[in-house]
Amino acid sequence: MSSKRISLQPAFLLHQHDYRDSSRLLELLTRDHGRVGAVARGVRSPRSRLRGVLQPFQPLLVSWSGRGELVTLAGAEPADRWPALSRGTLMSGFYASELILRLLQRHDPHPGAFTAYGGLLQALGTGDDPEPALRVFELELLQELGYGLEPAIDADSGAAIDARGWYRFEPEHGMVAAAGRGDDPREVSGRALLALARHELVEPVDLRHAKRLLRQVLSIYLGDRPLRTRGVLAAMQRERRAAPGRDTSEEADE
Repeated sequence: MSSKRISLQPAFLLHQHDYRDSSRLLELLTRDHGRVGAVARGVRSPRSRLRGVLQPFQPLLVSWSGRGELVTLAGAEPADRWPALSRGTLMSGFYASELILRLLQRHDPHPGAFTAYGGLLQALGTGDDPEPALRVFELELLQELGYGLEPAIDADSGAAIDARGWYRFEPEHGMVAAAGRGDDPREVSGRALLALARHELVEPVDLRHAKRLLRQVLSIYLGDRPLRTRGVLAAMQRERRAAPGRDTSEEADE
C-alpha cells in the first residue's frame, strides 16, 4: 500500500471523470506505485493551476497524501512536453490506457509496464503507423505481468522458435509447435514470432500474425467483458472500409 505522503512521482494520467462540484477522480499509472486512484479537489475551478497540467499522454510528476484505494492529489507538474497524439493515433493511446486499467491492480508496482506505456506514447507521437508499436506494447505488458508469452522460445522443448514452423499459444505454458500450416486461426508462423520477439514487425503478414496471437492471449486475461476502445476502433475501421474507392485488401485481418 502507498505511503502516507508521496512527492514528485513520475506518472501518466490514464483516465479522469468529474466528481462532485469542482473535483475529478483520476486513475494514474505511476513508476513506483503502480495504478493509483486519486481525488483532485477543486481542479475544475477556473482558478485551478492544475486544469492545464492534468492531460493524458503526457509525462507528469505527481504528489499525493493518504492511504487506501483513493488518495488525495497534492500537486502535479509536467515532467516533459511530448508531441500531442494525432487524430489517427489518439484511439491507440486510449486503447493502451484501457488495457492498463483492466490488467493492473491498484498499488501493485510494475515499473516495466510504466516504461512500456511511455515508450508506446513516444512512438505514437511520431505519427507513424501505430500497429507495430501497439503489438510491442502488448507483448511487453503481458511479459511484465508474468503471463508466459515468450515468442522466441518453444515452451515444450526450450529450443528457439523455427522461422519455418507454425505454433500456437497454450495458456500458462507458452508457444508450442503446431502440426498445421496456418489454416487454424490459432496458429502463428515462426517467422512472425521471431519478428515480434525482435520488435521488428516490418512485413504486413508478420504484423497480422502478431496481432492475431496477442488478441488471443489478451482475451484469456481480459475475460468476457470487451474493451470499449476496441469496439470504437472496429467501428472506425468499418467506416473506412465503406468509404468509396477504399482498398480493403490489407485490412482483412484487422
